Amino acid sequence: MTSPPSIPPHPSPSMKNYTAIITGAGSSEPTGISNGRASAILLAEAGCNVLCVDLSLPWAESTVAMISSSNIPRAIAVAADVTKPEDCERIVKLALDEFGRVDILVNNVGIGGPPGTAVEVDVAAWARGLEVNVTSMMLMAKYAIPAMQLNEPRGDVRGSIVNMGSVAGLRGGTPSLLYPTSKGAIVNMTRAMAAHHARQGIRVNCVCPGMLYTPMMYAGGKMDEETRQKRKERSLLGTEGTAWDCAAVVRFLAGPEARWVTGSVQTVDAGASCATSTDVPNALSSGLKEGGEEEGV
Repeated sequence: MTSPPSIPPHPSPSMKNYTAIITGAGSSEPTGISNGRASAILLAEAGCNVLCVDLSLPWAESTVAMISSSNIPRAIAVAADVTKPEDCERIVKLALDEFGRVDILVNNVGIGGPPGTAVEVDVAAWARGLEVNVTSMMLMAKYAIPAMQLNEPRGDVRGSIVNMGSVAGLRGGTPSLLYPTSKGAIVNMTRAMAAHHARQGIRVNCVCPGMLYTPMMYAGGKMDEETRQKRKERSLLGTEGTAWDCAAVVRFLAGPEARWVTGSVQTVDAGASCATSTDVPNALSSGLKEGGEEEGV
């Protein structure tokens, strides 16, 4: 008679004593909630020490102030340009010096980039857009992964990377060529990284938000109410998403509850990416750009 199978350990949502690096962790609005800021706050609430990285130190400091006001683990603001290898190396070194480890990297930096088709786009701006949206993620991983490999595994996992993509990277069809091209590159970079580093105990996943209502969209009165309503109608649920919706998925993928998840691409778009033209006719004909969810360089 065979013995009954053992019960697998119960996963915990706690990330106590984890250290997370979040790039693009600020927001152009002092109290606005961007994807990076929301991710930093939720990871801190789960128990992580967090490094909030942004090109703008005041933006990162505002995020740290929000975290510190809740009496939750330590948060540090860091000014850095993640398109520069030396800055990426410095960020990881700071995490090791301050907290002794790197467990989580959230590659959130991204820009809309230059407008235009292949015929119209400015070539120098195109190269810069790819550098910010794609190369920066490779550079952060280049220095974070060796630090993660130093960790004693929790279960079989030594580290977790979450790359911020976009529904635009899955569907294309936006007015600019750069944005969906760069976001599509992130999707497949995620899959390649997952395959390369799984045996080292490092998980790599991608979050693809849809048309979230974030400071990048509304700061400075960029969006009128008619456009905002069309964006809501574009989803199957017919509701508006915020950075908290995106950050909740980031927190899950980054943490121990997702220990058996790697190489995945998770949409956060209220079903817009699986809708047909008959589901949301007004929105799909509006010509609005997908995504628009990241801030900071």
